[in-house]
Amino acid sequence: MTEINHVVDKDGELKLGKIDQALDKMDEGKKDEILQNFQEFKGYLAKRIELAENIGLNEEQLALIAQKVAGYLAENEEPRNSEEKLLQELWKVGNEQEQHKLSHLLVKLAQA
Repeated sequence: MTEINHVVDKDGELKLGKIDQALDKMDEGKKDEILQNFQEFKGYLAKRIELAENIGLNEEQLALIAQKVAGYLAENEEPRNSEEKLLQELWKVGNEQEQHKLSHLLVKLAQA
């Protein structure tokens, strides 16, 4: 994978604008596998959060990434279970500040 596909560049700078590109390039079969089961989804997030922490991202950076991913999912993916449906509904009724707080909570949920 080339550097252009990474959300974090070689200098450790977070590139939020590249998150949508990275999600668009994800294999549909893999995406469906992750989103079918909420526990699978949480496990996938937990692994990605651990990787992000290992490269030095802090809680606020993790929440910003979670906010971008949640926004992408709310706009581009149909919920595949009741938990995802609830998250999507909460996302859609929240303002930007509430969505950011929900993003922090999603990070904590995945880490639990």
